[in-house]
Amino acid sequence: MSTSHASQYPLLITGAGQRIGLAFARHWLQQGQPLIITYRSERPAIAELKAAGALCLHADFATEAGVAGFLQNLRKHCQGLRGIIHNASDWLPESAQYSNVEVMQQMLQIHTMTPYRINLDCEDLLLAGDGPRDIVHMTDYVVEKGSAKHIAYAASKAALANLTLSFARKLAPRVKVNSIAPSLIMFNPEDDAAYREKTLKKSLLQVEPGEDTAVQTLQFLLDNPYITGRSLPLDGGRHLV
Repeated sequence: MSTSHASQYPLLITGAGQRIGLAFARHWLQQGQPLIITYRSERPAIAELKAAGALCLHADFATEAGVAGFLQNLRKHCQGLRGIIHNASDWLPESAQYSNVEVMQQMLQIHTMTPYRINLDCEDLLLAGDGPRDIVHMTDYVVEKGSAKHIAYAASKAALANLTLSFARKLAPRVKVNSIAPSLIMFNPEDDAAYREKTLKKSLLQVEPGEDTAVQTLQFLLDNPYITGRSLPLDGGRHLV
């Protein structure tokens, strides 16, 4: 049996109501792993995850009060954690809809401050009991390259990537801390043919790999006992185009 399977303590996955986060949750439930997931919006998948045995906690990580309330609630439901997968995310562009200050504050709040606070507050839960322990930050390919249209988003994900280094040092040797930096994993249903064609050409492999690729990568990190403080690119060779 894989070392990441069937821990007596739950695995916490933030933002697991849709897309990759949902794929992560379904995968570990199939392995018999106790699971706590967070969600911001009620979706049909939340009922599915509850029925499958996941503890689903509402959390709004866009506010300090939302993070504090979640952390308080979390401790009512567990005495330890197998690991934390920081998948909760938002993708605000610079636009006339919000001020630049609001965009940067929200991106930093969700992608940097929230993981920072959860990691520090849950250190004792990660250190409880025996067995492997992991933190995985879901960052982004734009950490390497930046983004002209999503400047605050890219900066906040870069800060999250740096948190990987610091927490790996702080929590070693008991807890491994790594990140995954994806680019295109799966299209949205509303993405048209022209957009899909243009986006596929941005990587060497020119494929939409699908959610299973992200699940495999996360499984590899949790199973491997000798990787910490690293970021695994999941971008189809996009850096070489």
